[in-house]
Amino acid sequence: MNRNMQEKIELEHEAAKLFMRLFEKQTGIHMRHIWHNEPQQPDVSCYFDHQRLDLEIAHIYGSEEEARLILGKSASLRTLEVLHELMNIPAEQRLLSALNSILESKSRKRYHSDRVWLVLRNANPLWTRQDIEANRHLLSIPEAHPFEQIWVVGDMRGESGIVQLYPEPD
Repeated sequence: MNRNMQEKIELEHEAAKLFMRLFEKQTGIHMRHIWHNEPQQPDVSCYFDHQRLDLEIAHIYGSEEEARLILGKSASLRTLEVLHELMNIPAEQRLLSALNSILESKSRKRYHSDRVWLVLRNANPLWTRQDIEANRHLLSIPEAHPFEQIWVVGDMRGESGIVQLYPEPD
């Protein structure tokens, strides 16, 4: 396994563990034991209240250039130019664009699984759970998608908590 794939798996596991801990704290329902899956299955699986649940994990960075910076990768002059240009676009607009893009992309995937939740972890320090909640009504969640529930971890460390995007809580 190459280094990039190993880093991706580690980020997915970290996000899954963080989400599970925050979900348990918020709901009191136990989520335990994650393991990584092969392609054609969601990224990780766990036990949710003693039943198997699969989690598709994705990170929200904002743009490829922001992802490089956030992940500590080297930044070319072009990357820095694009980041400078992004400063002219309001943070809320970039958040919505990033969320809608990842929701659209993930909605097209199909899995060999009975129950799949999508868990997005916000990696961009410009946004928090509160920003996501405030803009939730502007999101475009595709009508057809394979997810029983969609959640967002508000920041990399989970300090701002989690928010459920689908189904919208009462």
